[in-house]
Amino acid sequence: MMEKIIELLKEKTIAVPRILFQSYREFKLTEQEFVFIIYLWNENDKLFNPKKIGEDLGYSLNEVLEIVNNIASKDCLEIKVVKNGSKVEEHISFEELYKKLAFFIVNGKPVQEEAKKTNVYDAFEQEFGRTLSSMEYEIIGGWLDGEFTEEVVLLALKEAVYNGVFNLRYIDKILYEWKKKGIQSKEDIEREKKSFMERKQEPKELFDYDWLNDRSE
Repeated sequence: MMEKIIELLKEKTIAVPRILFQSYREFKLTEQEFVFIIYLWNENDKLFNPKKIGEDLGYSLNEVLEIVNNIASKDCLEIKVVKNGSKVEEHISFEELYKKLAFFIVNGKPVQEEAKKTNVYDAFEQEFGRTLSSMEYEIIGGWLDGEFTEEVVLLALKEAVYNGVFNLRYIDKILYEWKKKGIQSKEDIEREKKSFMERKQEPKELFDYDWLNDRSE
């Protein structure tokens, strides 16, 4: 496989992020898949053309489709269907790989340790309707590396969204309050809510006090 990389390097200048060289094995990518990513990364035209890929890299059409599918299954590449006028085209997207590299840079940890966080980050971006900043990645990562489970963090997000608030400071306050109350799971949250509703519905005792006949000095 390294021979193919050398051939590509000799053919033209190829740009590959240093972090990708350092971490591709952490993403469970094989050298063969790494070669494909290098090639596709440097293609100006992101239109997915498996026949051309096969001709350039010396693989059959079926081999190209199988390798690309394997890379996609590792969330390092995505083939997106894009409508271009009356035509429907398949485009190569590296958005998921960008996220993996960003996680690796920010947290400095192997991808397998970050895998459980991916869905959490995606959930925040979906609810916030935007891409998270590197600082926000760090804050959420800190919650997950600390005393909060993925489930509790997502429930805090849900609570914030329910209240129409879309910032991490508010969610941090929710998590802090839950931590003080010893809440560590969905069941704990449900019990706390039930207890709160029961206390809220309890009849209040009226203080029977005769203000008119108060003779105290």
